[in-house]
Amino acid sequence: MQRLWRGGVLYHCGPVVRQDDAGRWHFVSAGPTTSIREEPYEADVIAHFGLRAVIGKGGMGPKTLAACREHGAVYLHAVGGAATLIASSVQEVPAVYQKEALGVPEAFWVIRVAGFPAVVTMDAHGQSLHERIAEGSAQQLAALMAR
Repeated sequence: MQRLWRGGVLYHCGPVVRQDDAGRWHFVSAGPTTSIREEPYEADVIAHFGLRAVIGKGGMGPKTLAACREHGAVYLHAVGGAATLIASSVQEVPAVYQKEALGVPEAFWVIRVAGFPAVVTMDAHGQSLHERIAEGSAQQLAALMAR
């Protein structure tokens, strides 16, 4: 896996796939899954595998943000509810690993994409859009409650 992931992207996703008569895999649905559950491990995964990006939904915590800054990686937020749109960006599935052992949703799918819709919300400079929105929302709530 290290050679495969080196400089690559990890997408938090449990896809729905189909296999055609020629044995090729096609993504039918590829919506992001919540990333925060990976927070205890993600910084180590970024460091060990040299990931350039992680894609998911909901953002991640301070440990992952620090790893992004330290290793020059980013977190991309994919839109929840857009699973078929995201699946349409998958151009090719060159390989799948551990499908028999882990099952389709948890297998390691190697995909090539074009036009994948995502937004950088945690960058390699240590900035987090999630934190900025939370801080702004807290300020607005405090102002509303003070009225």
